[in-house]
Amino acid sequence: MSVTLALFIFGIVLPDSLRARMVHDLDLSSSDTLGRVLLGASDHKYKPHEKVQLYANKVGPFHNPSETYQYYDLPFCPPPGGVEHKSEDLGEVLEGDRMVSTPYDVSFRVDKESEHLCSRNLGKKELKKFRRAVKEDYYFQMYYDDLPIWGFIGKVEKILRPGQPEWRYYIFTHIHFDISYNKERVIEINVSTDPMRTLDITDEDEISVDFSFSVRWKETAIPFDRRMEKYSRYSFLPQHLEIHWFSIINSCVTVLLLTGFLATILMRVLKNDFIKYSRDDDTADEQEETGWKYIHGDVFRFPPMINLFCAVIGTGTQLFAMVLCVFILALVGVFYPYNRGALLTAVIVLYALTAGIAGYTAASNYKQMGGGANWVRNVLMTCSLFCGPMLLTFSFLNTVAIAYRSTAALPFGTIVIIFLIWALVTIPLTVLGGIAGKNTKHEFNAPCRTTKMPREIPPLPWYRHAIPQMCMAGFLPFSAIYIELYYIFASVWGHKVYTIYSILFIVFIILIIVTAFITIALTYFQLAVEDHRWWWRSMFCGGSTGVFIYGYCFYYYFARSDMSGFMQTSFFFGYMIMICYGFFLMLGTIGYRASLAFVRHIYRAIKCE
Repeated sequence: MSVTLALFIFGIVLPDSLRARMVHDLDLSSSDTLGRVLLGASDHKYKPHEKVQLYANKVGPFHNPSETYQYYDLPFCPPPGGVEHKSEDLGEVLEGDRMVSTPYDVSFRVDKESEHLCSRNLGKKELKKFRRAVKEDYYFQMYYDDLPIWGFIGKVEKILRPGQPEWRYYIFTHIHFDISYNKERVIEINVSTDPMRTLDITDEDEISVDFSFSVRWKETAIPFDRRMEKYSRYSFLPQHLEIHWFSIINSCVTVLLLTGFLATILMRVLKNDFIKYSRDDDTADEQEETGWKYIHGDVFRFPPMINLFCAVIGTGTQLFAMVLCVFILALVGVFYPYNRGALLTAVIVLYALTAGIAGYTAASNYKQMGGGANWVRNVLMTCSLFCGPMLLTFSFLNTVAIAYRSTAALPFGTIVIIFLIWALVTIPLTVLGGIAGKNTKHEFNAPCRTTKMPREIPPLPWYRHAIPQMCMAGFLPFSAIYIELYYIFASVWGHKVYTIYSILFIVFIILIIVTAFITIALTYFQLAVEDHRWWWRSMFCGGSTGVFIYGYCFYYYFARSDMSGFMQTSFFFGYMIMICYGFFLMLGTIGYRASLAFVRHIYRAIKCE
């Protein structure tokens, strides 16, 4: 089901121009081809002198991508007939986009040398806003025929004087647009400022300013369906892409070799164990059992807090299914550059549509583990296990954004829509899945009978406890994704564009494989020292990569980025802790399922009395 169709089911009406944005398949083997064909392309055909609306989106500090404000929060020239707001879909609102009309008359194929825009008298308050914007490297974003353009508000100059240097603040008063066209369609647009047309606002309390702009049109042979290639090339130049591929391949080969080496050792040890435990059943009765066979009566004893355990399995399975669906959409080319709102929309819709998986998985496991009639409580916990912390985090961050008067603050109507999606889609599907799960006839089918009383666990060295094991378990999977994390962070928390989803998908598959193998190995070593509490341990070891990713967040924030300020810091660490929590649930579920399959296999291979 497409994102547009799903949103139509939920009663969300998309604008015509955005509803028309469907794309062709992505050639994943090429580093510089990202062709896009927009359905309903007739909407992008214009006649000479026909007016094409230039929309302003937002302004904000360049180094704080989450801290954005409305365009007219700064005293720019308003349109003569008043500001008009462009309708936006759910994803654009979540991205903080707030499209408004501008007074720029950029008609199709009409050159303008120096067009007067407006004259304004800037008072003390307006000049203070502009000075703050220039000092913090504010940029503006506009859209022309659905093509994004950026520019800076002004510049700062450092004048060396005896004693202490002096800082001067200038705003740009003239903007120049270079636009390329192919027949009746706009292909490319660039914006630039004239360094000779600036206004010094350092010491003034009141000043008069004239704003102007110019436009130059030129013909190009680039076809309309390839006009988005520019934005992918801007992010990954050919030489950078080659380095990216080489780094990823080098990292993946190293991790796979280590994983293969570990798997080989584990298989040889298991082979020796099978030979040892199956040799001469008569003599085995006279010898004392040792190792993992000794705890065959306890290894399938269900873990404590079954309700929470099954809810984690259900939520982790749902998140895994959602991520796979997002990758499918990405690989077929739905998420093209600077349509990032579509990604957030897809995540919300797919999370709602996969809720039935969480309910079914949690309830069926709860029944198999002897949960009894408390399946309703299990379903409710499954509903709130991820959404509950997310709601608390969102409430705090949205309050911060409201205090800053930022466009990152969601309007009340958008919050109501998201709540309705959760209440009318997510919860009912989770309950329906829970009902189907509790009525399932599947049984746990343990290869060994469980004794009534658990065996006492022998004293273990410190490195056999949960936290050291989690550190060992999370390091190898994290090393597999470490290089790719930088590019993802630079896209999500910066202004880079991420388009090579093929690499990301390969890294994701390797992450799953390595997580499963390392968790199986640690589970075996745990059982070998006669510690049968592997259920929660496998969950924690599998999900420990999420803890490593959150640790990387601190490194990225302080060492690799220039983000600052309370709002940006809150958004970065607040939403990243939720993303890492989701990774913990998803990878923890994968680690548990891999360990369960392994434990069943080895205990089926021996005779347990």
